[in-house]
Parts: sequence; C-alpha cells; structure tokens
Amino acid sequence: MSIDDNSIDIDTFFLDIGCTKGHNSFVMEKSSRDSVHCWLVLRKAFQAAAKYLYAGLEETGIDDTDFRILEALLNKGPLPVNTIGPKVFLTPGSISVAIDRLLARGFVSRVESPEDRRVRIVSLTAKGKELIGPVFRKHAAEIRNVFADASPKELRALETTLKKIGKRAENLGTGVNPKCLSQQ
Repeated sequence: MSIDDNSIDIDTFFLDIGCTKGHNSFVMEKSSRDSVHCWLVLRKAFQAAAKYLYAGLEETGIDDTDFRILEALLNKGPLPVNTIGPKVFLTPGSISVAIDRLLARGFVSRVESPEDRRVRIVSLTAKGKELIGPVFRKHAAEIRNVFADASPKELRALETTLKKIGKRAENLGTGVNPKCLSQQ
C-alpha cells in the first residue's frame, strides 16, 4: 500500500455512484480533494505510521495494550482501573485482564482507594517505571521521526483540523446536532 497524492486504491474503495445511461458506475477522480479522499489518505498514513511504530514496540517485549496502559500511568500518575480503560480504549473486562497481567509481571501495583473501597488505584512500580521510561522515550522519538517532514505550522494546522473532525464525528455518533459545531 502506498501513499500517493494521485492514486486511490479502488479495490478497497468505491465512491460517487453515478448514473450513466441507466447503469450505476463507481468513479472517484484521482485528483479529487474532497473529504472522502482525505479520509483515504489519513487512513493510509495512519496504517503506514502504525506499522512502523508497532514494529518498534514489538522490540521492547510489550504489546500495544500494555504500552498504552503503562504510558497512561507514566504520564498521568496513579489512576483508578475504571478510568484507565476509556483512556486507552479498552472495555472494562479487557482492562481488568490487562491490569492483572501487568500486576503478575510486577510492572504495576493495585490498591484500594482510601476514599472508596470499591475503587482500585493502579500505579507504576519501580520495575514498571524502569521499563516504560526508556520505551516511551524511544516511541516518542519514532513518532517525531514519522512527522519530521511537517513544519511546526503544518503540525498545528493538522492538530486543529483533526480535533475539529474528531469532535464532529463524536457528536454525530451521540445525536448532537453537528450544525452547531460549524459555528464554533
């Protein structure tokens, strides 16, 4: 799969259903700059970056799930189990299993909250900090390498645009009127 300004993988995408002489046709202009083309470019860029970044993680001996949990604890500090799951896109069942695995490996500790005995607080252990610190620095350097060709101005514009798209998509999924977002 290549990322190219002038090509679209027509095997994975068909768009612009048009009628020509009573027959449906699926056509997308190669030079199109509409939202669908942007989505395809974003998806391909993400897949290419993810392949590179996940390969770097595999070298560390931890998987993506464990990395996301350890990284959240590194950057946010101790967190309740039920707070970690949504931050790292895991269901309640999946986060419990993942925390149990990290606990068994000695990377995290889990204690009862002093304010609410129903809540369990997860923290990095010294062993967990020793593991995730260098792994996170390496991963961050690899991310910077992926974005090296973009200027600071381009990165700010990309971030702003992606936030706008993300908020709109979130609101579309929740039933909030998306028209009000265009006025913000």
